[in-house]
Amino acid sequence: MLTIIKGIKVYSPDYEGIKDVVLCGDKIEGIYDNIKIPADFIKINLINGNGKLLFPGFIDNHVHINGAGGEGGFRRRTPEIKFSDLTKAGITTVVGCIGTDGVCRDMRSLIAKANALEEEGITTFCYTGSYDIPVKTITDSIQADIMMLDKIIGVGEVALSDHRSSQPSYEAFLNVVAQARVGGILSGKAGIVNVHLGDGKRKLDYLFKLIEETEITPKQLLPTHINRSRTLFKSAEEYTKRGGFIDLTTSSDPDNLEPGELRASEGLRILIDRGVNIDNITFSSDGNGSMPLYDEGGNLTKLGICNVSSLYDEVKAAIKKYNVSIDNAIRVITKNPAEILALKNKGIIEEGKDADLVLVREDTLDIEMVIAKGKILVENGKAVVKGNFE
Repeated sequence: MLTIIKGIKVYSPDYEGIKDVVLCGDKIEGIYDNIKIPADFIKINLINGNGKLLFPGFIDNHVHINGAGGEGGFRRRTPEIKFSDLTKAGITTVVGCIGTDGVCRDMRSLIAKANALEEEGITTFCYTGSYDIPVKTITDSIQADIMMLDKIIGVGEVALSDHRSSQPSYEAFLNVVAQARVGGILSGKAGIVNVHLGDGKRKLDYLFKLIEETEITPKQLLPTHINRSRTLFKSAEEYTKRGGFIDLTTSSDPDNLEPGELRASEGLRILIDRGVNIDNITFSSDGNGSMPLYDEGGNLTKLGICNVSSLYDEVKAAIKKYNVSIDNAIRVITKNPAEILALKNKGIIEEGKDADLVLVREDTLDIEMVIAKGKILVENGKAVVKGNFE
């Protein structure tokens, strides 16, 4: 069966005008100015695009899909992500990771959860490892994980400049990046290293040193949480001028930001105004990760749970509150992560690409419909396809 989205404003993420978009199976068959549908053509699913905008399906490059946490004890462990939580947020591709707890959360359970979500209807990938260096792999090495396991596209989230990190030496960190790079080269994957940055005084020191002293390019790294403080944000801005990629975390409490913390939406506005290349910026939600708050003595004072819905909420805020153009705002959760993570058929509306699409209302920008692999998963803002245990 063909699906035709008729008369919709297409952002690919660049604005393409009002178009008819044809889907065949799980692919985009083509984009046309105006298709005339024969009256006797009955095997077709026609979607009225009037008053709507069409975006590529969203990519969340950092989600704790099998839960996270543990700061403050076992009762503080966060739950696994629900399939419908992702789809209602417009997320059609997700990258799973392990955080602080690399003991009770392991690679086998992460890959199992990724496979479950894939079977339920979206595209999934994973990083190998957790906060710790040496990296706990599922095979005998980082290279082997990336080369031999289809789901694994890189390493992460390894923690730096954080009291919860394994406090690795620079040489140990460099070796992880080198292994990831070679594994990526040999397998045709990104081999990216997703770097958790805390609010410690070292900031991005290891990353700057790597690009200054080695042959490895900064494109092998994706540091995240850079909007947790203005000092870290300023350092990350300088890092982009050396060619580095940076990731802003969307999960926060906008009404109760920590001292120095920036909303991802405001951070995007600032970076654009300061001339940072938009292609070097991504958003991720840190979904189902814990949001711990520590006092100056390192004592846990508060704990929340990050939400994948924040990914698009911050994109909307960037557009409506901070006057970022629609194409720039959605680029950070579509085309940019697709290119950085080498996801060849994702992040763009184009003939032959995967039929992962999000339809939103033009007036409110609220999500109306989500299509993943050519199948409608959300309609009228509600999940019509749920996970097996929802």
